[in-house]
Amino acid sequence: MVKKNTIQPINFKSINRLAIPATVAGIAEPLLSITDTAIVGNIPVNGLESLAAAGIVGSFLSMLIWILGQTRSSISAIISQYLGAGKLEEVKTLPAQAIFFNIGLSVVLLLGTIFIIEDIFKLLNASGKILEYCISYYAIRVWGFPLTLFTFAIFGIFRGLQNTFWPMLIALVGAVLNVILDYILVYGIEGFITPLYLEGAAWASLIAQGVMALMAFVLLLVKTDISLKLKFPLHPELGRLVVMSLNLFVRALALNAALLLAVREATALGDRYIGAHTIAINIWLFAAFFIDGYAAAGNIMGGRLLGAKNYRELWKLTKRIVIYGLCVSLILALLGFVFYYPIGRLFSNEAIVLESFYMIFFIVILGLPMNTIAFVFDGLFKGLGEMKYLRNTLLFATFLGFIPALYLGKMGGLGFYSIWIAFIVWMSIRGGALIWKFIRKFRPLMQNP
Repeated sequence: MVKKNTIQPINFKSINRLAIPATVAGIAEPLLSITDTAIVGNIPVNGLESLAAAGIVGSFLSMLIWILGQTRSSISAIISQYLGAGKLEEVKTLPAQAIFFNIGLSVVLLLGTIFIIEDIFKLLNASGKILEYCISYYAIRVWGFPLTLFTFAIFGIFRGLQNTFWPMLIALVGAVLNVILDYILVYGIEGFITPLYLEGAAWASLIAQGVMALMAFVLLLVKTDISLKLKFPLHPELGRLVVMSLNLFVRALALNAALLLAVREATALGDRYIGAHTIAINIWLFAAFFIDGYAAAGNIMGGRLLGAKNYRELWKLTKRIVIYGLCVSLILALLGFVFYYPIGRLFSNEAIVLESFYMIFFIVILGLPMNTIAFVFDGLFKGLGEMKYLRNTLLFATFLGFIPALYLGKMGGLGFYSIWIAFIVWMSIRGGALIWKFIRKFRPLMQNP
């Protein structure tokens, strides 16, 4: 049940009590994709085409989830701020209204894409066998879209209540189930189950997402006083939540414009490059969500400290989560260099794909500390409700950073390298802008509590 409001001390134990479970929960979705990538990349029949299709569809679905999944951060920010102010009872009807709004919007978008999905994948340069595989893979995986959004929204409620344990448990069950089902359905069991190959990976993900949604629903009912029964009138904070979500919606559009442009350019370079890019972007996302545990701690604790107007502790929290996040990123970078070649072989046995992947993997690794700064402050700003600034930062970084760097690199003959150099430029702008804003706004408040 929800505990009485208390502000816990900002130390290694209190931060990691939230960050470690949040890390496990955060890697659930990329782990689903990365498992598909590793298993699909080793399919004995049309493995290269299957890997490319999984990469294209995975990028598109991630875009949809990230765009509409922003309600999670908005719910978390509002609940944590009310918790910090000792007014949690005043916001109990908001989560149900937010979830119904979000799921309804997701169903409309889902139905809207079904009829134009072939054109969307063609726009991403898919053709021939790859296009055929994209359509069949998407036709199954897309039904997990509303389930994931529902799960994310409940994760946001738990985060607002300063609880990351139950999301961790849900994520672990989903990830393990997905891995088991991937092996069974993709490769089959001789004499019992016929190999489904790429479609088997899609079914594995869909079933895992369904189980996660069911667990989230049950745990919310059993472990909290929050009801999902829709009640009227509309909560006064629903308007602020919608505005915050819309700002994050626009931000997510800009973010995914960069990710989809990268997919499009890699696809245009050829099958070997989209295969290599699929491996690289899944590792990049996995590392991002791994680091994101500290961003989640900043999000959860930052919102509560802001609600309590405890600016000194907020400043202390920020310094510590940045240091802890950088330590994690350096460990990941070291592991990346030590296992540079074995990591590639986990995802594909195609020599030409691996050759292309190894060309740019060092850029992915070197960018990890820079990514940490951006991700940690990004999570913190969400908890503080600074969605408008996050929106503007992403728009600037994408349209005046990533896109110019990508096409200037392409014009300069850098080929595949230009995509990942553009990612470095993108993340540098994001991190720098957020540091500047935080210091400018919260240092004066800390000095005059």
